[in-house]
Amino acid sequence: MNLLTRYLGREIYLSVALVFAALLMLFAFLDLIHELNVMGQGQYHLGYVLLFVVLTVPAHVYELFPVAVLVGTIFALVQMAASSELIIFRVSGASLWQMVGALFRIALPLVILSFVFSEFIAPPSERMAQQLRLKAQNTQVTLKEFRSGVWVKDENSFVNVKNVMLDTSLSNIDIYRFDETHHLQAITNAKRANFIEQGRWQLEDVLETRFDRRGVSIHAAPGQEWRSALNPGILSVLLVVPEQMSAYDLYQYASHLRDNRQKSARYEIAMWNKLVYPLALAVMMLLALPFASYHRRAGGVGAMIFMGIALGLVFHFVGRLFASLGALNDWQPLISATAMTGLFLLLALAMLWWTERR
Repeated sequence: MNLLTRYLGREIYLSVALVFAALLMLFAFLDLIHELNVMGQGQYHLGYVLLFVVLTVPAHVYELFPVAVLVGTIFALVQMAASSELIIFRVSGASLWQMVGALFRIALPLVILSFVFSEFIAPPSERMAQQLRLKAQNTQVTLKEFRSGVWVKDENSFVNVKNVMLDTSLSNIDIYRFDETHHLQAITNAKRANFIEQGRWQLEDVLETRFDRRGVSIHAAPGQEWRSALNPGILSVLLVVPEQMSAYDLYQYASHLRDNRQKSARYEIAMWNKLVYPLALAVMMLLALPFASYHRRAGGVGAMIFMGIALGLVFHFVGRLFASLGALNDWQPLISATAMTGLFLLLALAMLWWTERR
């Protein structure tokens, strides 16, 4: 078994690396073409464009992992089947389930690598890429959920943020504070808000309008402390889409939304997707195994690779469709995130059963 695992592993890792190289070059080239359309805005010249493309590569690595593993494994196994190497292994006593076990052991390092990219490399790299482009274009992040900016519920207050700066400080912020009976107590306007520590912000150029039984009073101050559950980690979600955040950041932000009785489905689905997506690599290797039995009848290596690419694209895009539908229809987040992986696992088991039955 160790010999089988080492030999299969060497062939599969090499094929996956080649497929990865081809896919990453393709996607990087497409990103380059897209960024060339906005080159020249501010100081966003070719050097910044190339650096931006490089910084977005880790996100593509994570997204393309299942496709690359499926196509690379199919290529390796079909090549080995064409040269009768798999037949020799089977005749030597290796059962189908022993080969399945070997594939799972081969998949384990790739699963770990995918999780590392998902949590520790792709999110900060994507954030750096976005900040680099914004800084080079001499602009700030304008939040577009509404024309008036982004609205956030914070305990008994509603916060309207017009702009989030690159250092995650806030500019043009309005805080509408209500009492327990939902009556408006005060409106605080500040030109800027800087994070001090957990739960504390420093407001600058403050104008506060208070409402009480005596009437309306207005107070101006150069600075004022603001206590809030918001923090730069939560606000950084506004710079990067949920699918490109880490599972930990998604968990924090989804918890914040639930605590404030807001919809968190999209972020919960993205969180579960982050946790389940690496496990899909083992499913892809399992799905690739039956293809080794079909290469002669189905037209050889080229046909198998084409089918692998088609299945990989179906997994990627239909999986996103499930996630979007789940967020729109408030489906159970875990089911929305794992539906495609579960379907592909059933498909792989059915194909293995049919192959062995033959």
